[in-house]
Parts: sequence; C-alpha cells; structure tokens
Amino acid sequence: MLYTVGEMAKELGIPASTLRYYDQEGLLPFLERSSSGMRMFTDADYETLMVIGYLKKSGLSIKEIKAFISMAAVGDASIEKRLALFQGRRVAVQEQIRGLQETLSLLEYKCWYYETARKVGTEDAVRNLPDDSIPEKYRDAKCRLNISHPRT
Repeated sequence: MLYTVGEMAKELGIPASTLRYYDQEGLLPFLERSSSGMRMFTDADYETLMVIGYLKKSGLSIKEIKAFISMAAVGDASIEKRLALFQGRRVAVQEQIRGLQETLSLLEYKCWYYETARKVGTEDAVRNLPDDSIPEKYRDAKCRLNISHPRT
C-alpha cells in the first residue's frame, strides 16, 4: 500500500513537515514518487521511519542518522558498523535512563517533603527530621542533596 506524506505522518504521529525535512536532508533515499512528483511511502518505509525516529530520540543528529541510512544502503558489508552504532546508542540511552531515575527519585523525595510539610503546617518540622525518621526510599535522594555527600 502507498501512503502520502500526510497519511504517513499521521501513522507516525509526527508533522508532515518532519517527513519533508527528512527527505530534504537525504534520510529517505529509498522514497518513491508518484508520476506527479508527490512523495509516496510504502509499508516497508514505516519501519525505517520508526527507526529514524528512535535514533533521533536516542540523541543522534540528522548527520549521524544520514550516515546510518548510508550504511544500511550498503547492505551486509556494513552490519558490524550498524551493530556498533546501535550498541553505542543502547549504552547512551541506559545512561540517560539512570540519570532520569536519579532525577525521579529526587522529585519523589521533594514531593514527600512538601506533602509532609503541608500536613504539619511548616517546613521546619520536615527539614529537621533525623535521617532515620525519613522513609527509607527517600533517604538516598535526601543524602544526594547534602554537599558533604560523597559523590560516586
């Protein structure tokens, strides 16, 4: 089945202008065109566009994604390079997730902190709590807020 720019954009949940931009940047060398020159996408293009989207979300630049597309066009001779690219992205995303988990734990601690302060009517009551009075799941986050906390 063939899809127009608008139809494929709707399927992907992105603006049609993004697909046009990808084409202008050379990310879609496989793209078919109708006899009138309209960009036409196939079912197979959907997977490639999804991969492009995820590579972008993982932090790759358009230039780096274009290099991946070029590698893919080479075929089997570039399998090692493409594998290395995805392995590198996996490590980078795992690091991002760890950082986001740390951020989330701090946000959860601060929510507990302010909810508790609201209940008792003053922040002083929470600020001065000994560590063993703070729920265990929030202690590490509180500790990270202390400048004397050893950095790992």
